[in-house]
Amino acid sequence: MVILTVGLNHTTAPVEIRERLHIPDAQLPAVLERLGQEATVLERLVLSTCNRVEVYAVTPDPDKAQAVIPQLLAEGTQTPLALFQDRLYHHHQEEAVRHAFRVAASLDSMVIGESQILHQVKAAYQVAQAQGATGPILNTLMTRALGVAKKVRTETGIGESPVSVPSAAIGLAKSIFGELKDRRVLILGAGEMAELAARHLQSEEVQVVLVAHRNFDRAVEVAARLQGRAVRFDQIRDELRQADIVVSSTAAPHYLLHRADVEELIRLRRNRPLFLIDIAVPRDIDPEVNQIDNVYLYDIDDLEGVVASHRQDREREAAQAELLIEREVASFQRWLKSLEVVPTIVTLRRRLEEIREMELEKALSRLQDLGPAQQEVVRTLAHGIINKILHHPTTELKRQSVNRDGLLYVSALRRLFGLQDEDR
Repeated sequence: MVILTVGLNHTTAPVEIRERLHIPDAQLPAVLERLGQEATVLERLVLSTCNRVEVYAVTPDPDKAQAVIPQLLAEGTQTPLALFQDRLYHHHQEEAVRHAFRVAASLDSMVIGESQILHQVKAAYQVAQAQGATGPILNTLMTRALGVAKKVRTETGIGESPVSVPSAAIGLAKSIFGELKDRRVLILGAGEMAELAARHLQSEEVQVVLVAHRNFDRAVEVAARLQGRAVRFDQIRDELRQADIVVSSTAAPHYLLHRADVEELIRLRRNRPLFLIDIAVPRDIDPEVNQIDNVYLYDIDDLEGVVASHRQDREREAAQAELLIEREVASFQRWLKSLEVVPTIVTLRRRLEEIREMELEKALSRLQDLGPAQQEVVRTLAHGIINKILHHPTTELKRQSVNRDGLLYVSALRRLFGLQDEDR
């Protein structure tokens, strides 16, 4: 049996193709059922996200399965095969295992270390399981992939450093204030980035979000989306006295806040810290304000620099994660090898013969009056019993090995006789 992965992702196909092949959650059971109608696809799982569409399969005929799966994807999504065939990658056996582990651990993601993919892999596995589409191999592969992903997140720092401008800003704000709960946030302007930053801050349970814009109707519109409060632009100086965090993103061609303004402001605030995030270009806030005690100003270049530094941190952690994954791939390969019929029969016979020799030695030590000929009779008897015991399971295992259930027989036999320990 061969583990096969057929798919495409953000590195091999543009979004125009990925969106055509995307399979909504509601349609996954039908696609899994159609794949299951192919005799060459014994187990299957479909992972469809905004960045990838992949089919994981267990097959006795990888060449045929590799040809059939793209055709079924084309049929299921009503997308011409010629549009995406050249974008597909194919991974077999060990490479497919490594790919599954890297995907679940987010090493194959557009943003290394992002956590969403782990939930998406888990959801895809649950759908396939509920459909009865997985068997002993994919069940073990996915269980281990999810375990590897969790181990990567706990044993490396791959997900610790934020790699987006809004999340980097929140990290800086926390370094100043500690917890952000109940902090007061003022948004100047209504740009997309400012709104995104506000949403990130809301996830930290900030107390209130105020939105000021020269067009008050626009301020009301954005404030409604953020469940905040609109402020008239000529009132922002009053609000600045109360705010802890200010996100500025206006289209003004000049500074809105000068050093003298902020010096007066910080005096009125009795030196209470003020965190200013200026993501406007041209900038809204005079960089000289950074010279004032208890004022912390970061512009878009500062934040991009933080993000770039964090990306480097993640890449360093990714190298550690790759080493961890290689160990897990080797472990999985040993388990997979154990599912082959012949090694299982050899291992079972060796285990029973070890037991036979051990028990014979005990028995013969208590039967010291037996002569050599009589001892040989006892040895032959024991050997014959072992052969009789092994005959039917061995024959049945070989007969079932050509069927999907053969894997279940092998797996059950190894568990019943405690042979798993020899795979480690």
